[in-house]
Amino acid sequence: MGHTLLCLLGFFLLNLLYRGQAQDAVLTIEPNWTTVFTGESVTFKCDFTGDKDSGWFYTIHNQHGEVFSQSNQTFRTLHSLAKIYSGEYQCLFQNGGSTKNSNKIYLTVSAERPKPVLTVSPSWPSPGASVTLNCSVDHPSAGWSFYWYKAVPQKSDNSYSYELLPGSEKGTEQDLFIIDGQTHTAGYVCRAGRGDPVFYSSYSKPKFVWSGDINSVSLTVSPDSVQHFTNTSVSLSCEGNSTEWRVMRFSKSDNRYPCSLWGTMTGSTCTITRSWVSGVFWCESETGQFSNAVNITIELLYDGYYPGESCPSCG
Repeated sequence: MGHTLLCLLGFFLLNLLYRGQAQDAVLTIEPNWTTVFTGESVTFKCDFTGDKDSGWFYTIHNQHGEVFSQSNQTFRTLHSLAKIYSGEYQCLFQNGGSTKNSNKIYLTVSAERPKPVLTVSPSWPSPGASVTLNCSVDHPSAGWSFYWYKAVPQKSDNSYSYELLPGSEKGTEQDLFIIDGQTHTAGYVCRAGRGDPVFYSSYSKPKFVWSGDINSVSLTVSPDSVQHFTNTSVSLSCEGNSTEWRVMRFSKSDNRYPCSLWGTMTGSTCTITRSWVSGVFWCESETGQFSNAVNITIELLYDGYYPGESCPSCG
């Protein structure tokens, strides 16, 4: 009986010693994010949970081999990460003939820069109402701050430049941004950033807040209607304090198209020449001016018959 108890006690002590060796050598990664992106940096910390003397040295390994050579420094940093650094990492401690392995941590390095998605609500506010911008990004709890911009049209390539909104210069912790007193059509963009120096995501696609009010800049439709048919010539004219205008269309597929892709631009007037161009239309200039927006529907006309009429050859 005494021999059995002694064996059990020995087994318990050996098991406790084994657990201590497995647990007291510890690897941690800072920042502790599940996914990092190419160009970011991470710091590895190899340490003990209990007391240790100064005789311990360590190396850091992954599946490709040794990442950091032997050192007694606690912190080691990988800068400008690339996708090849994805993998399982472990610290190997050595002190004379003694060795200890730490826990393993899997690091994922994504080569694709995150691209946030911006939503606006409401998209057709009443004049002077508040508009809420929401910026969502993959891994939302992973240390992101959010930056908010207005879109300024660029004449050269139908693109936009981005200007930080007041109060957004240092980023916001929340992924929401409220604009008070929205009175005109405007485009907005967001992006996320984290770390020091800041690693930025891509910009989101521009999203627009539409206004039907006509201020100093206006879009007029001729004939004056929001519903037209394919046999009708429709012209969209821009009026305001600018010499260069472009007419833009926002489609149901959430894309923007300049007049040159679906019509003919002559001076400040765009004439629709395609039959499939229903959508939201507005004028904009490279000085950052936006007109009111108009939601226009173009209906297909079959052999001279309007929708709802009897049409023998329409099929």
